[in-house]
Amino acid sequence: MNKNNREYYREIFKKANFHLCDTPKGFPPGGDCFTFNPELGTGYYWYYEMPGQYNIKIHDFSYKEDAVLNMDLPECLSITWYESISGEELNPYKSLNCHVIKSFLGGYKPFHALIHRNIPVRSIGIEYRPDFFHQILKDNFGPSYVDPKTAFKSIDETADFPEMKKLLWDIWKYEGSASSAALFYDAKVREALCLIFEHHRKLNEKTKASLSSTDTELLNSLGLYINDHYADKISIDSLAKIACMGTTKLKSAFKSYYGMTIADYIQKVRIDHAEHLLAYTDLPVKEVAKAVGYSSLGHFAELFSNAKGLLPLSYRKAFQKSK
Repeated sequence: MNKNNREYYREIFKKANFHLCDTPKGFPPGGDCFTFNPELGTGYYWYYEMPGQYNIKIHDFSYKEDAVLNMDLPECLSITWYESISGEELNPYKSLNCHVIKSFLGGYKPFHALIHRNIPVRSIGIEYRPDFFHQILKDNFGPSYVDPKTAFKSIDETADFPEMKKLLWDIWKYEGSASSAALFYDAKVREALCLIFEHHRKLNEKTKASLSSTDTELLNSLGLYINDHYADKISIDSLAKIACMGTTKLKSAFKSYYGMTIADYIQKVRIDHAEHLLAYTDLPVKEVAKAVGYSSLGHFAELFSNAKGLLPLSYRKAFQKSK
C-alpha cells in the first residue's frame, strides 16, 4: 500500500461520514478524534498512530440504522476489547460478542459485518504493522519466536484474558499529558504484544494430544445437536452418550475444539437466539427467557447483560427505536 495508514484511515473516516473534531472528555490525549454525521448516528472515533508501527483505535458510537461494513484493511494483526456491540460478521458468519477480546488478521480478506442500529459500539483496539510485530517478538522471544498469526488467532473471542482487558482499559482511561502520551502508548502496545505471545505459549503447554478426526466429527455433530436443542435441559451425561465419550474426556475435548466449556457454549447459543427474539418479535421478555431455556427472568437478564452489554428490555428499546 503506497499511502501511509493515517491517510488511509482518514479516507475511511470520510467515507463513513466521520468528521474531525475536538477530542471530548473521556478520551485520552494525543490522538485525532472524529465525530459521526448526526443524520447517520452519534458518537466518536478516536485514533492514534505511530506510522509504520501501530495504531490505537477507540470506538464509542452507534448507528441510527443497521449498517453493513465492507472494509479492505491493510496487512496487520489487531486485537480489540468490546465493551458493547451487537451484530454479525458475515464472512464467515458469526455473532459479534461483547466482553471478549477479538483478534483480526488484516490484508487477507475484507472485514464484512452487519452492525445493529442504536446499540453502542464501545471498544478499544491495537492494530500492528508486520515489520513492527516481527521485530518486537524476535527481540523478546528469540529462538522461541514463531509466526504470530497463530498466537493472534488463539485469543479470538477470548473472555478469559483479564491482563489484556486491563491493559487496553488503561490506555482508554489514560489522563497524563499529551507530551508523555507517546511513551505511555508505546510501552503498552509492546506489552500487549508480549502478553499475546505468552498467553499463546501457555495455551500450547496445556494442550494435550490433538483430537482425532473421529473425535472432531463427533464434536462437530454435538455442536449441531446443541444448536437444535438449546432450549432443552441438556445434561453432560446425555451429551457424553451422543458423543460416545466419557464425561471427563468430553469436557476436555469440547473446550479444546470450541474454545469454551459446554455450559458457556449452550449459554452463548441461547443468548444469541434471545437477541434475535428481542429484536424482531414482540414476545414479552419473560417469554423470550422461557423460549431459550431460562425459567428465571432475573438470571436470564443477568446473563444477557453480561453477554450483550445491555439488559434485555433496554436492548429491545434501543434496537426498535427507529422502527
